[in-house]
Amino acid sequence: MRNRIIFATTNEGKLKEIRLILKDLDYDIISMKDAGICIDIVEDGSTFEENAIIKARTIMELTGEMVLADDSGLEVDAMDKAPGIYSARFLGETTSYDIKNNYILDQLKGLPLEERSARFVCVIACAFPDGEIVTKRATIEGFIGNEIAGDGGFGYDPIFWVPEYGCTSAELSTDIKNKISHRGKALEAMKDVIRAYEKSGEKISHL
Repeated sequence: MRNRIIFATTNEGKLKEIRLILKDLDYDIISMKDAGICIDIVEDGSTFEENAIIKARTIMELTGEMVLADDSGLEVDAMDKAPGIYSARFLGETTSYDIKNNYILDQLKGLPLEERSARFVCVIACAFPDGEIVTKRATIEGFIGNEIAGDGGFGYDPIFWVPEYGCTSAELSTDIKNKISHRGKALEAMKDVIRAYEKSGEKISHL
């Protein structure tokens, strides 16, 4: 039986993406639901780092297992970097992303591309059973497009324009998206931390 890592999320789209990126680790990546955990975690941090740590630490203390958590979001410069850490709760937790995406498009209506700069931010936190917590941050820079486009990905992907590829994040192939995305880059960095921990079992926060 392989070792496992609990990923502190209930978002199935996100979990599918995470499992693909971490498939070369010798771990089964399971969700909170798979682990039999059903709790509401209060994400009251003021940064992506603080919220990711809150989630990872909470589940690690409940289970005694290695736990990964992410906090990620979209920063739109013309909206004073909103929705930011409130991306999942923007306009209400149960509000559809079609509504959220159209709201952002309306806020930026008429602005030229250079004034529509934005980025996705992702912080991955890993809480180890010995209590150590390590975080890795990554971003992808782009712009808010003029319309919703693409049916891949999830969340704000259909309005996030990636200039290098001339399309939205939702129009990228899965392989390309996972290679260049904020979450993909942060998880790749975290792989090195987990592998170092496996080999040494020593403190690895310097990585």
